Amino acid sequence: MMTAGDDYRRMAAEFRAKAQIENDPEQKTEFENLARAYMLLADQAERNSRLDVTYETPLRKEADPNRKT
Repeated sequence: MMTAGDDYRRMAAEFRAKAQIENDPEQKTEFENLARAYMLLADQAERNSRLDVTYETPLRKEADPNRKT
């Protein structure tokens, strides 16, 4: 099973490959920048996968028993 990080790393590899064969210096730079950005996304996705975060919807103000009026 591929994770989000794996998908981002695969995309980064594709952009690095495109950069290697690109002759236009501006396009080459753009592909390299995209590859770096996807690697950053991969790293962030990996860090996020290690977190155990639970989101709880906040109570509406009128339903909050601790609300000071």
